[in-house]
Amino acid sequence: MEIILKEDIQNVGFKDDLVEVKNGYARNYLIPQGKAIIATNSAKKVLNENLKQKAFKEKKIIKEAESLGKKLLKIEMKISSKVSSGDKLFGSVTSKDLSSAFESSGESIDKLLINVPGRSIKRIGKYEASIRLHRDVIIQYPFEVVPAKS
Repeated sequence: MEIILKEDIQNVGFKDDLVEVKNGYARNYLIPQGKAIIATNSAKKVLNENLKQKAFKEKKIIKEAESLGKKLLKIEMKISSKVSSGDKLFGSVTSKDLSSAFESSGESIDKLLINVPGRSIKRIGKYEASIRLHRDVIIQYPFEVVPAKS
């Protein structure tokens, strides 16, 4: 079924995208929740008109996202965690930990926008997370997991 998304939905698409999903997913979840509408001819025409009007505003938003990305890449991130024998961590480091580390350095990044490799990290070392600042702006952010000093 072809639908138009009214909001960003992870692993499906972004707001105002025209996407193809399974009939049951659209009828039973997306449409009743108000997250999408059926892509009729009139809805497609309205969408095209809205996208034309948004194109100008998008350029400014993309520039802001790119400047935020450059600012984030200047921050060197080291996340400390308790370590057991060898290099294994007690627990794990997730996107929530990265988000709170950004907040402590003065930037507010939603944990849903951060994608940590394998969803969680269980060993010390250097890693790279992808941060989606805008639908067109995704940065690869390097960070390091280090053992906590006791």
